[in-house]
Amino acid sequence: MIKYRLACKNCNTSFDSWFASSNEFEKLKKKNFLNCHHCDSKNIDKSLMAPKLINNPLIEKTEQRDIKINEVNKKIREYQKFIKKNFDYVGKNFAYEARSIHYNKKKNNKGIFGTASNDEIKELKEEGIEADIIPWIEDKNN
Repeated sequence: MIKYRLACKNCNTSFDSWFASSNEFEKLKKKNFLNCHHCDSKNIDKSLMAPKLINNPLIEKTEQRDIKINEVNKKIREYQKFIKKNFDYVGKNFAYEARSIHYNKKKNNKGIFGTASNDEIKELKEEGIEADIIPWIEDKNN
C-alpha cells in the first residue's frame, strides 16, 4: 500500500488516497477512474508530500537516556551548589581534615568536602569516620 497526496488541477483541492502500488495509481489515472470529490473533475495529479518516517526505537531510547542524564546532571549540580555553600572545601587534604575533626584535634562546626581516594574513604569508614563519595561534575565554563 502507498499513500499519495492528490491535487485537483481544476479546483485546487488536495486530498490523500491509498493505492495498492504506484503502478496501480498510474493504471487508475490512465483509465480516468480518479476524480475530485469536490468538483468531480478527472484532472487529478500527485503532488509533493513529505514522507512519513518510522520512529526508530534505538533513537528514542537514546533520546530518553540523554534526557535522564541531563536530569541527573542537573540534580548533581544542585547538590554541588548546596555543598559549596554549606561545607568547607579542604581539597586533597580531605582524609587528614576528616580525622582531625573526628578525633577532636580540630574543632569545626561546618562539614567538609574535598578529594580522597577510594582507599582513603575505606580507611576513614573503618575508623568510624563518616565519609562518602558523591559524583562531581567539573564546571567547564572556564
